[in-house]
Amino acid sequence: MTSTVPLPRRPVDPETPARPDGPDGRPDPDVRARHWYENDLGWPTVPGRPLRLVTGVRFDVLDVPAEAGAAALRHLVPDSPVARRGDRMRLLVAAGSAEELPEVLDWLEWGALALDLRALGTGGLMQAPLLPGRACAGDGADAAEGAAVWLRPPSPGCEVEASLPALPAMEGLGGTPDLVRLVDTVAAQCHRVRLRRASAPSPACRRNQPLAFS
Repeated sequence: MTSTVPLPRRPVDPETPARPDGPDGRPDPDVRARHWYENDLGWPTVPGRPLRLVTGVRFDVLDVPAEAGAAALRHLVPDSPVARRGDRMRLLVAAGSAEELPEVLDWLEWGALALDLRALGTGGLMQAPLLPGRACAGDGADAAEGAAVWLRPPSPGCEVEASLPALPAMEGLGGTPDLVRLVDTVAAQCHRVRLRRASAPSPACRRNQPLAFS
């Protein structure tokens, strides 16, 4: 069977200027990033803007509240990539994990609860974070509010997938972070965030609440 996983190609030269885009000659701020993801990491992208990465090929994604994701970082090895966009954190996990997530949540007895936990797998797309170490590119459009950024960027030149959390049956390599433990931690934190938000008074209630005097 022929593998569908693309192999990394020639690394991008960081000094290479961005290719002109269109007849006006303006630089395309996505060209350098697209080249880095496709050539340096071997991660497929799709045409168009914003630049998006295809999930389900080299990795899947757990999309969780940033507060819940921060509590799960201790279960990840330092090389495991983690991104953030706004108040959401994206934890990269082994390809195929999204399909396993419902059964894992049921086994951990989290399946009956409405958790703010989403998974992106086969056929999904993830907005590509800005290149590591770059606040903006090109004309500065990438620095607009809502851009995704790397908290723990992938390391070109190494096998990124070896650092991704996986089920034991999926990876067969000792030392890989355990997906079950990660999901259990994230689910527990998502549940705590949900309870705290549900119990917090609304802004209108806070405005109408009388002052307490001792």
